[in-house]
Amino acid sequence: MYKEYETVIGLEVHVELATRTKIFCGCSTAFGAEPNTQTCPVCTGMPGSLPVLNRQVLEYAIAVGLATNCDITRYSKFDRKNYFYPDNPQNYQISQLYLPICRNGGVEIETAGGGVKTVGIHEIHMEEDAGKLIHDEWEDCSLVDYNRSGVPLIEIVSEPDMRSAEEVIAYLEKLRLVIQYLGASDCKLQEGSMRADVNLSVREMGTKAFGTRTEMKNLNSFKAITRAIEGERERQIELIEAGESVVQETRRWDDARGESYAMRSKEDAQDYRYFPDPDLTPVSVSDKMLDEIRARQPEFRTEKMKRYKEEFDIPAYDIEIITGEKPLADIFEATVALGSQPKKVSNWLMGETLRLMKEREKDASDLCFSPENLAKLIALTDAKVINSSVAKEVFEVMFEKDIDPEKYVEEKGLKTVNDEGALKKTVEDVIAANPQSVEDYRNGKEKAIGFLVGQTMKAMKGKADPGAVNRMLKELL
Repeated sequence: MYKEYETVIGLEVHVELATRTKIFCGCSTAFGAEPNTQTCPVCTGMPGSLPVLNRQVLEYAIAVGLATNCDITRYSKFDRKNYFYPDNPQNYQISQLYLPICRNGGVEIETAGGGVKTVGIHEIHMEEDAGKLIHDEWEDCSLVDYNRSGVPLIEIVSEPDMRSAEEVIAYLEKLRLVIQYLGASDCKLQEGSMRADVNLSVREMGTKAFGTRTEMKNLNSFKAITRAIEGERERQIELIEAGESVVQETRRWDDARGESYAMRSKEDAQDYRYFPDPDLTPVSVSDKMLDEIRARQPEFRTEKMKRYKEEFDIPAYDIEIITGEKPLADIFEATVALGSQPKKVSNWLMGETLRLMKEREKDASDLCFSPENLAKLIALTDAKVINSSVAKEVFEVMFEKDIDPEKYVEEKGLKTVNDEGALKKTVEDVIAANPQSVEDYRNGKEKAIGFLVGQTMKAMKGKADPGAVNRMLKELL
């Protein structure tokens, strides 16, 4: 008899916080520096060095907790999680086991059927990141970079409330947007500033008891997470169907090969020999501090979408895309505030901006052009100082270097030629040079005029107004 199985999924999401310095020392957190150049005795675990908590880390953790409907722990502590690994210089990680800063929260996600579901958040705790191992296959050795050691993390531990890869991605998207809107992290999965461990088990549909779970570590793309969930679900079902047992263990997902392999048996809390960190004082969150952080909470996406619908006359689809990336929403609002029409701003963001982002593999957080320059470009086009094709050329340069479009158009001589005499002469020359297209147009082939417009624009080096060219061609023909 065929059995139907249900997948049960919980996530541990690690998010690198957007502080300038590390969690317990003053070293820089900037991404991409030369290996081992952003280190000190504290983050490399030197004996006798003393950690001091970065206040911004605490404030970000509380802000994320408030935004995800968590209870804030007013008196919390740090604990040492003891284990040996080459990228862990102290042989322990400072984390929070017994009194995490946030508990008992949840976020709403939309399900495949169009309904709404709450995914519970068990806790959010603060901790430090480990260093990074680089495995050199050519030299047959492993190298370690301690720049990342001590970078501040929050770990968001969900309840096992998700039942499919689609729900997992919806939950991660919701967390990513909330955290980005707070400014607490850029959540760039490709740089490792947001990564997820997937805890997964299967059980027969209708069964109350959980199956044996496995954990897949450090997945850092939505595609890999989806494939890992589907692959692990199939693997566990095959084991159960074959009469074998699923072993509780930590597994590594190899996305290139589309399969996972065992890393180690799953540790329990006692294996880490947790104890309170003797070097760090307990954290007390006062009413005043909580009120100040609550007052600084931004307008999140749901509220922003509602306001855009009421305030700006742009389509719902535009609103959904623009608010889906906070940097796009920021550029949109600032450009509109400078006097540009909302739909025209939206058109530039939805069209050329998204096209160039895809082409050049850039995130919204990498956008460098200013709202002021986008507003100037729209104004130049509206005033017919430049035509739409020239505007796109200018925007490509602006996308890379944020040049002032007014100065650029002036310096490069890109203004639309409004000399009617010069335009008329060019059109007459094009008509004389293309008798077949002229005859086709006069015989009722409307498309022929498009060719003549193109030839005129080419002769004018793109500096004519296509509408004016079209009108003059029709008059002369």
